[in-house]
Amino acid sequence: MMLSPTMKTATLLGIVLLSLTNEECYGKEKLQNRRLKFTKDGKSKSSKHSKVRKASKGGKVSKNFKANSSGKHFASYKAPAGLNICADKAPPRDKIDCGEALGQSGTDVTEGYTGNKDTTYVPLKVPFYEAGLCPVNVHWHLGTEHRSEGQYDEDGSGPTEIDHRRQLSGKERKGFQCQLYDDSVKMFTKHYDWQHCEDMEVGQTYEVHWPSSVAGACGTLNQYQTPFADGVFCRDILGTDGRDLPSQVGVQAQVFTIVNDEKYYYPDLMRGMIVDKKIGSDIAYYTGSITGTSYNNEICSGVAPITWQVDRKCNIVSASTFDKMCADMKSQRDDMSSDLHPHGSRVLVNDDNASNNHERS
Repeated sequence: MMLSPTMKTATLLGIVLLSLTNEECYGKEKLQNRRLKFTKDGKSKSSKHSKVRKASKGGKVSKNFKANSSGKHFASYKAPAGLNICADKAPPRDKIDCGEALGQSGTDVTEGYTGNKDTTYVPLKVPFYEAGLCPVNVHWHLGTEHRSEGQYDEDGSGPTEIDHRRQLSGKERKGFQCQLYDDSVKMFTKHYDWQHCEDMEVGQTYEVHWPSSVAGACGTLNQYQTPFADGVFCRDILGTDGRDLPSQVGVQAQVFTIVNDEKYYYPDLMRGMIVDKKIGSDIAYYTGSITGTSYNNEICSGVAPITWQVDRKCNIVSASTFDKMCADMKSQRDDMSSDLHPHGSRVLVNDDNASNNHERS
């Protein structure tokens, strides 16, 4: 039987509609089947097609999909295993007499402050990515290592429980705190169920550091490293005399008080300092050193001079912002598990050990 052009068109349309209908039905069926693979406690059933890659350094794979009090859940899987070209590249951390050392960190960064130690070195005053530096690590300190009067200083406050508990156990030293904490406001005291970060507390102040380097394995699976010096010195291209070090190695620093309020959620804290409207707009620039409780005002770091770019203001972020960052850290090729908790804060560098090249943006 011969079909007229009109009947042919109608037949073709019918076939197309039938195909689309089948595709939609099968698509929904596939989606439903995928959902059925999850058990009631949120863990996926084993399948020969859903193997999880093992961590390259024995790091655990997070399989906890239970949402926390924020309503968010952050899955974490290790990157594909492979050669870590940055492993063991960190040089020894030289401890030297402060009288022989270059300018140290962290210092006072209050507007108008500068140290007494003469230096001819100049810090980078452009965003690190514009100078070819990439972040090679992220970690944070309990309280702040820097001081900014009226923002994070001796008059700051926060939950006392964690400080008292740490003093009793001889653990990490707490630095300065922000002046934002208010125990009458629920977001500063509401409990948060941490999934990935360790030993953290809502209402507490933390100073986050992003060590960055032109010698990092930028843009690769080996970019982020713990210890951070493995990433800083990953590629053998840094000058040996230190003359160009401030333009090759630097640290961004930003201070946060953690709240349990999703209005303050930022999804990508691992990648660097938050720069948004007024956040990250008031920056102190100077040359200094690496930090940590191994150093004080008698024993100083020999890893200097490096650029520091420090946000002078206190900022508020949600607990889920940090928890997402910790999930991202667990997903790196290198094992960053020793940076999932706050580190202790170095005592404030005194004027005689601080460089005299502090500038403000």
